Amino acid sequence: MTKIQKAIVTGATGMIGAALVRLLAENEIKTVAAVHTGSRRKGNVPLLNGVQLAEYSDISALPEICKGKYDAFFHLAWAGTFGADRNDMYMQNDNIRSCIDAVYAAKALGCSVFVGAGSQAEYGRVGNIKLSPETPTNPENGYGAAKLCAGHTSRILCSQLGIRHIWTRILSVYGEMDGENTMITSAISNMLNGKQADFTKGEQQWDYLYCGDAARALLLCAKSGRDGAVYPIGSGNARPLREYIEKIRDAINPDIVLGIGNLPYADKQVMYLCADISTLTADTGFIPQVSFDEGIRRTIKWYKEKNGI
Repeated sequence: MTKIQKAIVTGATGMIGAALVRLLAENEIKTVAAVHTGSRRKGNVPLLNGVQLAEYSDISALPEICKGKYDAFFHLAWAGTFGADRNDMYMQNDNIRSCIDAVYAAKALGCSVFVGAGSQAEYGRVGNIKLSPETPTNPENGYGAAKLCAGHTSRILCSQLGIRHIWTRILSVYGEMDGENTMITSAISNMLNGKQADFTKGEQQWDYLYCGDAARALLLCAKSGRDGAVYPIGSGNARPLREYIEKIRDAINPDIVLGIGNLPYADKQVMYLCADISTLTADTGFIPQVSFDEGIRRTIKWYKEKNGI
């Protein structure tokens, strides 16, 4: 097991990045939260217990900005994660280059392990099977293709540079700091603000994981993940999307009438999404700790506090 005393996190303004920074700080790991210069979301970074903020315009500049020696590099930064940007091929290509720059930065900063945040989009649609490290990959958009390429190229480069490489493929994560356009955040927003909450039929079988658990999985990967391994990250259990929606409703107001079935399914809708976490558990000991009921309670509380409700 690798002892981690100092770490760098890119993408620290995002939901998982912020949760990871908080977890590292709670474990008394000196952490640099690397954020893009001028980021409007840098207030998301929990600046507690010695966490330092490092602003950069190019990841390759991090060794000069951060200085010193670190143990682990967590690369979560990624542009173009939603909507049409997923197929902005120039933007996605830039993400691949940034991931390569991140590996070189990790080497310059003395890191012994590099953990990258990939996506279930690397798999594409695979039918009603759990996503495992061995599941064939067939991405159907530029985002998924770029994540897959970044995982492969960073793995090769880490091998050349003598850095242990872990690539995670993250499924559906929710919690504090979640994006405004996700199903869960938009559902919470509409329900709390008295707006009609419309959804598809909700027949999709989905695997949701609380952001705190996702952060813990990343830390465990850094500590004891196998070099070159790919780990899908999720709860390991799937439920119909409608059940999640109803749990959100019940936590806010059981009397809310839901618009189930008012929206059509998206083009190329993934109908089954569940992680096989058996290898992750065997290698790192990861087991989800926060139930959806508890996680959604925390998420609703955060949303209310953020918006003064």
